Amino acid sequence: MLQCADVRSVKSAGPNTSMSSVPTPELPQYRVTLFFGPEPVKATPSRVCCVFNVKKRSWKGGVQIAVELEEDQLARARQAIGFEHWLENVLAGIPDDERDDVQSRAQDLLVQGLCSLKLDLAVEVGIRQENGCLAGDALVKELDQAVSDQRARIQSQILTELDLEEG
Repeated sequence: MLQCADVRSVKSAGPNTSMSSVPTPELPQYRVTLFFGPEPVKATPSRVCCVFNVKKRSWKGGVQIAVELEEDQLARARQAIGFEHWLENVLAGIPDDERDDVQSRAQDLLVQGLCSLKLDLAVEVGIRQENGCLAGDALVKELDQAVSDQRARIQSQILTELDLEEG
């Protein structure tokens, strides 16, 4: 079982610098893939969780990081994005018999997108090469701000996964 650890205390390795005057494109330091989720957190019913595989280029192997969201944080994100109204517009062209399935999938994709965004924030701070958990009460203010800043990204990811266009 994964143990929750607060990753906020880990120091970040600074950006890569080069002596060359020609800028070189920076390769992503981490490769992050969704392993599973969202799933309810058994010990804390007010939380949902997604688990990601995280592999840093310098690591020999990857780790699994569970990212938890509190229900109230999810509700604030829905409101900040205007998710319900936006989704209603997106689903307007979907046949009635398919709408429930697409809506359910969109809800899961929102949670996955928010967990991914929260993990991005933790990666910016730096994470250790060990399995762990980014608890629901970690990076709350940072995620709330990032949701507002990344609204278009979250919506675009959902549309891409659903193979839909904005309605």
